[in-house]
Amino acid sequence: MTTPDFTLERNAYGQLVLTSPTGDRHVGIVPVRAFPIAAPDEGIALVNAEGHEVGWIDSIASLPPALGQLVDEELASREFVPEIEQIVEVSSFACPSTWQVVTSRGQAAVVLKGEEDIRRLSQTRLMIADTHGIQFLIRDIGKLDRHSRKLLDRFL
Repeated sequence: MTTPDFTLERNAYGQLVLTSPTGDRHVGIVPVRAFPIAAPDEGIALVNAEGHEVGWIDSIASLPPALGQLVDEELASREFVPEIEQIVEVSSFACPSTWQVVTSRGQAAVVLKGEEDIRRLSQTRLMIADTHGIQFLIRDIGKLDRHSRKLLDRFL
């Protein structure tokens, strides 16, 4: 665990405040993942209200626990990428198709307008965009149950 060269805290308005080693205070800090899908807990830029990077976190795991929790909470409040854990059924194997899925955030109906809405991010990872602009992640195809993989294979 390494101690960063800045301090980070919440002010009375709930905004993140970064104080640099020279004493400069930046209010309204926003953490931004450099690699949100491939390495979500590594490479976090701390950006001020003007959009300038004022701090960098190599890895959330390297931070003291309280600071890591603060960054995690802020990231979670800004991001919405539910992970598909199970594909229950699909309305059709031709697009448009409605998928009934179980995600990390509960049950959902995902409407695909075409096969191009399924992007392969790696050998085992997929990003699926529905017609409402919500991005769904399948972190590891191999961890899906057999029925889910069988349905998914019809679209890949």
